[in-house]
Amino acid sequence: MNPIIEKLKNIIQEKQSNLAVAADISSAAEVLELAEKIGDKICILKTHVDIFADFTPDFPTKLREIADRKNFLIFEDRKFADIGNTVSLQFSSGIYKIADWADLINAHSIVGPGIVDGLRKANKNSGLILLAQMTPEGNLFTEEYAMKTVEMAKVNSDFVVGFIGSSDKPEVMQKVREAAGEELMIFVPGIKLAAGGDDLGQTYNTPEKAIQNGADVIIVGRGIFQADDPSSEAEKYRAAGWEASQE
Repeated sequence: MNPIIEKLKNIIQEKQSNLAVAADISSAAEVLELAEKIGDKICILKTHVDIFADFTPDFPTKLREIADRKNFLIFEDRKFADIGNTVSLQFSSGIYKIADWADLINAHSIVGPGIVDGLRKANKNSGLILLAQMTPEGNLFTEEYAMKTVEMAKVNSDFVVGFIGSSDKPEVMQKVREAAGEELMIFVPGIKLAAGGDDLGQTYNTPEKAIQNGADVIIVGRGIFQADDPSSEAEKYRAAGWEASQE
């Protein structure tokens, strides 16, 4: 089992928070500002470093300092999806050097087990999340695909920590939960306090529904970082997610 799992579970218990925030923001400076505001409420901050218009090499160092001080993990949502050699270079090289600072990364399993091997080759201290499901309407993730992803994870449990799931297809997510056991974790995006959707096909479900269907960690984006007071909004989601997990 990857030690990142134990570290994350300890953070969740210590902070009574299973809340991850997706900082889908195109400014590195704004992400750092958000991390300061909400860091005490979360177990994970999820970034998209390749969308920053103002990325500088010291960004990871600054974010790492906040994460260590406020006790949360950094999840770089790169969604690797290429052959092993290419993803190994994408993970370790270029201007971002993700392997140097990310606690968690993710990848599509459609390429086959070579993608896990390629990422492992460049890995330092990260845990890998495989995409078993996604939340947008009309996605092509089938139950068969999800279960094969679970199989791939279980034979690579030294590196893989769990899955991206979706409570929009609860029957599939519950099967993933059962097959994964308690050692592998399920991270569910598309969470809002009120269910609904946006004009680009994204669907949202409540923290309660996601937890009931097997989520270990709920991922909230615009519902928090677009709020007038992100800190107080994060507290609402933290409380809702934690209460649902205790029930």
